[in-house]
Amino acid sequence: MRRFISVICFILFFGLNNLSAQHIKVSNIQVATSIENRQPMGVDTSFAANVGRVFCFTRIKGATDTTQIAQVWYYKDQEKARIELDVRSNNWRTWSSKAILESWTGPWRVMVIDSNGNVLATTSFKIGGEQ
Repeated sequence: MRRFISVICFILFFGLNNLSAQHIKVSNIQVATSIENRQPMGVDTSFAANVGRVFCFTRIKGATDTTQIAQVWYYKDQEKARIELDVRSNNWRTWSSKAILESWTGPWRVMVIDSNGNVLATTSFKIGGEQ
């Protein structure tokens, strides 16, 4: 009986932990000037200094249960924003936006991180320069 209880405890502990492990991935990541009908519009890798706001759109695949990701916005390697976003299905579109000051010219990037802190994707873009 003691062995049976040990086996059940083992299955519950490791089985439930494995059930909670999701293998989500980013199938699409784009930076855009707007989102319309859940689609990115004005997609580019370089934006004018007076853009005002940009959006990071991601499509997440593989979620088997509700989870979260974070989009972490960096300007010249300094974190400017961290936005937590829910993922609620196997094929989920989500996005965040960042207000951009005209003086924030130069390199930017957005990292998509899962709930365990793993980097799922990164995209880079530039603010300023010729349009």
